[in-house]
Amino acid sequence: MPPARATAVNATAAALLGLLHDGPMTGGQLVATAGQRFGSFFSVTRSQVYRELPVLADAGLLKLGKQGPRASQQYAITAAGRRSFKAWLATGGGADPLRSPLVLRLLYAGSLTVKQRAELVRSSREAYTARLEAARATARGEPDPHRKAVADFAVAHARSMLKLLDAIPTE
Repeated sequence: MPPARATAVNATAAALLGLLHDGPMTGGQLVATAGQRFGSFFSVTRSQVYRELPVLADAGLLKLGKQGPRASQQYAITAAGRRSFKAWLATGGGADPLRSPLVLRLLYAGSLTVKQRAELVRSSREAYTARLEAARATARGEPDPHRKAVADFAVAHARSMLKLLDAIPTE
């Protein structure tokens, strides 16, 4: 019998499979955990999660777990899901595309009023200052060297975004 082959998955599916290594979760739990674990560098929306889960289950990468309150459904990773996740991990590399709605907004900020531009910069600075504080706290307490490197990246990214915002002239 030939070895089982891994099913190719996209980055969102891989993110969910990675989270499910910790144990079964509902869609809502996956959304919350994704935001906590990697929301500073990889966003996963509620609609993406609920769109991916049935696709992954139909492909045999997830199995249905316990039915919870208010019709919530737990999902658990299968052996095929673990293989597909590991294959996705192993095929990575190269440069990632940058997709930042804030950077795109700043690029076209000339179309906003002076007041709108100032509010965009102010609210973004506030959000990235909070993100920097949270990232620093995570980085300080992370014992795993791989997760520590990612936490340090989150710190550097927040600093970089604050530097970008500081470069925007006040009017």
